[in-house]
Amino acid sequence: MVNYINRVMIALESCMGHEIAWSDCQGRAANAKHFAAFGFPGCVGLVDDTLVKLSQRPRDDGEMYFDHKSNYSLNVQVICDQNKRVIYFFTGMLGSGHDLTCLRRSGLWRRLNSAQLFDGGQYLLGDSGYVPLQRLVCSYKRTRGNMDKVSFNNCIAHARVGNEHCIGILKACWHSLREIRTQLRNARENAYVICWIRCCIILHNFMIWWNDEWSDDNHLIELERTLTSDRLLKVSGITIGGEGGAVKRCRILLRDK
Repeated sequence: MVNYINRVMIALESCMGHEIAWSDCQGRAANAKHFAAFGFPGCVGLVDDTLVKLSQRPRDDGEMYFDHKSNYSLNVQVICDQNKRVIYFFTGMLGSGHDLTCLRRSGLWRRLNSAQLFDGGQYLLGDSGYVPLQRLVCSYKRTRGNMDKVSFNNCIAHARVGNEHCIGILKACWHSLREIRTQLRNARENAYVICWIRCCIILHNFMIWWNDEWSDDNHLIELERTLTSDRLLKVSGITIGGEGGAVKRCRILLRDK
């Protein structure tokens, strides 16, 4: 069984460059047009983090994996477009890491001002865990009763629902991301877990590309719990239905490791 899983993971890894790719010029223009309805006409993507829980304390520097939810975890930075397709992600950082610190360690940070990633006036949208930059617009950390700041934060919250949905769907479909059951004892096992997370994200994008209908009642309940834990009160725009055969076979392999 392990050999079969490894072969599937190798096959998925070979698709990464194609399936997880930054939006091209036309795609960015479409995203900007979509987010203009929320008051952010230059937004081409939504950035947020999620924590992937580890079932056991890692052997080396385990306390550094201990997050604010009192779990051992890995931090995953996720950037998605208007269709909830992941266009960039970065993982491997410890659960105790701050959002901004994890983003700074990513390859994207060094290319934030690249003309290949952004056209004039385009940017990403993030929450208060980040800091405002030329290519990154964030909500205010403290509003102190300032109604303009409160209104601005509300607009960002409405625009960023798509990213919360993206992460919620990702974890609801691929149950192993709710808790990785591989103990981290060396660099090889750490690399394996990162590869596992990467494969789940690739499969998520497969589903988006194929317009695959997903989710049974249990998945929807899990999605609602995920969104509620991220301080969202409303779930909308979720397609309910059966799952395609190809995705179902992959899901059987990755759902519960």
